[in-house]
Amino acid sequence: MEKVLNNLNREIEDAMSIKINNIPKEIPSFIEGIRRAPKREAKLSQSDIKLALRNALRYIPEQYHEELAPEFLNELMTMGRIYGYRFRPEGNLKGKSIHEYEGKCIEGKAFQVMIDNNLDFDIALYPYELVTYGETGQVFQNWMQYLVVKEYLKVLTQDQTLVLQSGHPVGLFKSKPDAPRVILTNGLMVGLFDNQEEWKRAAAIGVSNYGQMTAGGWMYIGPQGIVHGTYSTLLNAGRLMLGIDQHSDLAGKLFVTSGLGGMSGAQGKAVEIAGGVGIIAEVDYSRIETRFTQGWVSKVAKTSKEAFEIAKENMENKKACAIAYHGNIVDLLEYAVKNNIHIDLLSDQTSCHAVYDGGYCPQGVTFEERTRLLAEDKDKFVKLVDKTLIKHFDLIKELHNRGVYFFDYGNSFMKAVYDAGCMEISKNKVDEKDGFIFPSYVEDILGPQLFDYGYGPFRWVCLSGKEEDLEKTDKAAMDIIDPNRRYQDRDNWAWIRDAKKNALVVGTQARILYQDAMGRTNIALKFNEMVRKGEIGPVMLGRDHHDVSGTDSPFRETSNIKDGSNIMADMATHCFAGNCARGMSLVALHNGGGVGIGKSINGGFGMVLDGSQRVDDILRTSMPWDVMSGVARRAWARNENSITTVIEYNKMCEGKDHITLPYIVNDELINEVIENNMI
Repeated sequence: MEKVLNNLNREIEDAMSIKINNIPKEIPSFIEGIRRAPKREAKLSQSDIKLALRNALRYIPEQYHEELAPEFLNELMTMGRIYGYRFRPEGNLKGKSIHEYEGKCIEGKAFQVMIDNNLDFDIALYPYELVTYGETGQVFQNWMQYLVVKEYLKVLTQDQTLVLQSGHPVGLFKSKPDAPRVILTNGLMVGLFDNQEEWKRAAAIGVSNYGQMTAGGWMYIGPQGIVHGTYSTLLNAGRLMLGIDQHSDLAGKLFVTSGLGGMSGAQGKAVEIAGGVGIIAEVDYSRIETRFTQGWVSKVAKTSKEAFEIAKENMENKKACAIAYHGNIVDLLEYAVKNNIHIDLLSDQTSCHAVYDGGYCPQGVTFEERTRLLAEDKDKFVKLVDKTLIKHFDLIKELHNRGVYFFDYGNSFMKAVYDAGCMEISKNKVDEKDGFIFPSYVEDILGPQLFDYGYGPFRWVCLSGKEEDLEKTDKAAMDIIDPNRRYQDRDNWAWIRDAKKNALVVGTQARILYQDAMGRTNIALKFNEMVRKGEIGPVMLGRDHHDVSGTDSPFRETSNIKDGSNIMADMATHCFAGNCARGMSLVALHNGGGVGIGKSINGGFGMVLDGSQRVDDILRTSMPWDVMSGVARRAWARNENSITTVIEYNKMCEGKDHITLPYIVNDELINEVIENNMI
């Protein structure tokens, strides 16, 4: 049997030209001070453990199996996953200039820039475990996948497409220059098994990856990637709920929240840009240090009293200030309730999609104790989390009764409270199908004010790595926006005007700018023209999957869709397929981004601008589709601002595009018919 196996493995090795060839002699050392992921939980049987080992060793030539099997088993038992630390390149991985990468096509080199940028020590939450942000959002499952994908990208040509499934490179397939260079999916599970427990097992045995929204799609650009959306959310919350006019900011207003991780790390910078004062609670002091060093928070407070005193002084002086409070958000809110401190805007951005995996820290437990409990006493940890969530909810209710505006920040906080056993948070008091008693930020703010018009988190990366290229693209984007068209355009114009001053870049030279369908198209075409003329180097376009059309998520992105279709995943799937058909460079579809497995399907893209006419042609068809497919779905759900946007679009694109619109039914007629005809 052993001889047969040896012969088969030799045939397999000879049949592959792209593979892991060199096995490092030692595991590279871990640099002290770099955050490490806690142990991941999964209930594995003996057969599951054997399966996990077989699955990990699939990447490794047979002659090394005996040496690596015990090493992989140790990783599985101590970390809950097999990461293949031996195969991680030494030191920090940074997104270098595209010209420093090996490749046969520009896209192959561009994707290598993006992958390394996502794993940069300054960007990634747990870089050794390939986690970019959101507690569990991974670029790949393990370092073997990283190495093999890098080898594929080096040989990828304009006539091939690389296919990935949950980080695993299935292989290269013949295609054509105007087809995607990479098509990838993460964590897509059959409905019967699409739940957190089954996913944990799938991840532990090495068949599923949680790509979050932009980690597994290689399009994360550091906290900057969410800061514009956070800024817009806070500014519009002030306008809608605090009576601030469209020309004013949040001067003198207080925003309280929690979380300074990957996505939540944008909150301090965003509230300062919006002119307000923010207190952001964070239990992990290393994250506070990171954000303070990067300039994303201005002050650090060690007690609730100190935090609110600093806030009061800056509010009185109408001075923008972001204060990091080292402690638990529940302690901070308890202090506010006890001392009758007024808060204008209140939210939370802890990783509640992974509430029992370290994304939420119980009250009275330090961050270090939280990590120990996760590894040693998970049952106790879960009970403490549930207790704290319900107390957190009770404090929010009390503050709400005192006039505070609370909104769920799309982190699955309210669903976590519901899952902790608090039925009171349910809107219909029966289940979660109608949502919760407090609004999602998309439901009340971002949805009607931005998504319904088509405005979403458009972004780009200057692949040269040159700051001057980013400055030129900022200027070009600003010149295209008409600040007098809508107040949203005025906000976006001011945003990009001040982008350099606000020092948003962490990692490689990238930018975020909310834009609608035609804004994105016009800016993309302008950038490609600049590349063609040699004014700038190549550019990678993308967006957060958290966008107008990218994500179906009933408690977040589609929470303001009220026709019952918020539970459907047609839109994200169609957006993914349509972007493939139109030739986007990279197209991604993930399960669970932002809110957890089984709670959303989200899709994204990457588009490399090389200055060619081919790219112009792709942009003209793909960019409007990527946005308007979502506006169309929102219009069909009878969202007023989307209907207006589609009416304008149908007139503008007469003879080319056409979107179906709904007739509006009189609610009184419906009530009358039911009243008169129901027995």
